[in-house]
Amino acid sequence: MIWVARLKEMDATQLLDTATEAARSVGPRLRKAFRSRPEVSTKRDFHDPVTEHDRAAEEAIRAVIDARVPGSAIIGEEGGSTGSGDLTWYVDPIDGTANFATGLPFFCVSIAAAVRGELVAGVVYDPVRDDEFTATTAGAWCNGTPIRSRGASADREAMLLCAYPTPQDLDEEGEAALQRYGRFLKAFSAVRRPGSAALNLAHVAAGWSDVAYGTWSNPWDVAAGALLVRQAGGVYVGDPLVKGDYLAYVGGFDLAGSALAEVSVRQG
Repeated sequence: MIWVARLKEMDATQLLDTATEAARSVGPRLRKAFRSRPEVSTKRDFHDPVTEHDRAAEEAIRAVIDARVPGSAIIGEEGGSTGSGDLTWYVDPIDGTANFATGLPFFCVSIAAAVRGELVAGVVYDPVRDDEFTATTAGAWCNGTPIRSRGASADREAMLLCAYPTPQDLDEEGEAALQRYGRFLKAFSAVRRPGSAALNLAHVAAGWSDVAYGTWSNPWDVAAGALLVRQAGGVYVGDPLVKGDYLAYVGGFDLAGSALAEVSVRQG
């Protein structure tokens, strides 16, 4: 394929340039549509919303990738899997659609590139704040400035960004899920549920929050954020390219002494 012949000629920086161009290309549309209360339909159930802007943004992102790196594989939340080869792009056009649709300013565009199953470049772009979190195998940055994942060392000083429990967790675990969440509330200095896994991870990478935990995530939700955390010196637990749970924390955080030590990160 075209991409296989060019694979060795391109590096992570070039892939990041493509990801960043694609993410920024949809920024104006998302900012214009934000707080317009767009019509919402649902996918899996009413907890899983989608808007015309999710679909249109992904189409625009795919067009940029196809133009810059023809012949590569793309796995998107809205458009599914297309193409094949050693390079795979993971695309979430709006991570945090429920927030976007109702006017809560915590959502982002997430794009990651993996070569033969190894993440090499990623961008998480917050179009409301115009914050651009980027990472390659060489490091991690926010708006071009290097970031380090540093912060609290213990629960009582830490901010936890949490997507647990989900309705699916409640179905499977029942009262135990609420009890576990209660332990988090008591143990951590603060617990927040912002509603975007990718942006949660970006904030941990930047050291703006200390821990992020979520369940039932897809690769397009967490791939770019996982690379950000790791390249910024934090810890990401789990395989971001496999559907499942994730746990991430700043460097130096005492997981063994945390209420999160009981968490088992499920994969697959």
